[in-house]
Amino acid sequence: MNADTNLTTPYFMIDEKKLIENLEKAKTLKALSGVKLVLALKCFSTWGVFDIIKPYLDGTTSSGPFEVKLGHETFGGETHAYSVGYSEQDVRDVADIADKMIFNSQSQLKAYRHLVEGKASVGLRLNPGVSYAGQDLADPARAFSRLGVQFDHIEASVFESIDGVMFHMNCENKDVDAFVLLLEAISERFGDYLNQLDWVSLGGGVFFTWPGYDIEKLATALKAFSERHNVQLYLEPGEAIITKTTDLVVTVVDIVENEKQTAIVDSATEAHRLDTLIYNEPASIAEASEQGQYPYVIGSCSCLAGDQFCEATFDEPLKIGQRLHILDSAGYTMVKLNWFNGLRMPSIFCRRENGDIQKLNEFDYNDFKRSLSQWSVN
Repeated sequence: MNADTNLTTPYFMIDEKKLIENLEKAKTLKALSGVKLVLALKCFSTWGVFDIIKPYLDGTTSSGPFEVKLGHETFGGETHAYSVGYSEQDVRDVADIADKMIFNSQSQLKAYRHLVEGKASVGLRLNPGVSYAGQDLADPARAFSRLGVQFDHIEASVFESIDGVMFHMNCENKDVDAFVLLLEAISERFGDYLNQLDWVSLGGGVFFTWPGYDIEKLATALKAFSERHNVQLYLEPGEAIITKTTDLVVTVVDIVENEKQTAIVDSATEAHRLDTLIYNEPASIAEASEQGQYPYVIGSCSCLAGDQFCEATFDEPLKIGQRLHILDSAGYTMVKLNWFNGLRMPSIFCRRENGDIQKLNEFDYNDFKRSLSQWSVN
């Protein structure tokens, strides 16, 4: 397939060329710093394009047992297993396929370490108490955080039985200087502990692929940290790998007016782009124009009154049947798709470098039905 004009909306279109541009930046960072990069599956798990990503990264990291299995089966390399709260069965399910098993608390470490020893390298998440996050909901160092062990709660003896630690304190951090300051704070406060370890993961949220980001400055800071504490460093990029690679393509199905004109499209933030709703961060539309004379609310087709993608202006009036491209729609979208209102689930495609369009997945009524019950009711 080499044209998308006949594809049924809504659908995601991943652009291989744009994905490779991000991955080349990741390659540069690795070469300059010595850091290893593992893809954060919580952000992006569309394994149909892992053939593009695998040559550039070192493996995957997870936030739950199914992600561990997916990373192991479809990506390979290093498989890092982490969860905020494991059950014993979770640990048993992934202990044989994980290369690193990272526990969120000292109590979980004590309870389940014996199931992992001899199979995977054991780690513990620490909470640095400092962070860079624009939203309180996504701030790991927020008040009363349950994420990782606080400094004053650390039992020093625990470092005798672990190989590494994981920090996660960034969310969409596009400021390299701010990250360097966080790194220095961690080194100063936790340095004596880090010196006893083999590896340290600094988590995700470092937006090193953002336009203008100083990758060389980041690499210098990472390399210095690694050498100071004699550890192998890891980053867990998610959004940084797939940012600006994917459009959610929708169709205008109606236009209504109530003081403002609303173009209703055949998609919904509640079902297909949930973070737009959760974080109240308006989407961007490729066809919009800052100087446009025709303003519209781009409204979802769900029943939720406040469910809208954004407000935007256009150079020409929108028409029913017109397609719109909702930009930068890869991160935390396909992993969060749901069947709210029984809406049609977006198909997933990839435009390859040669222009061919590859279908990665599509969904129908049977998928919707099967997600709710499996057995017939008499």
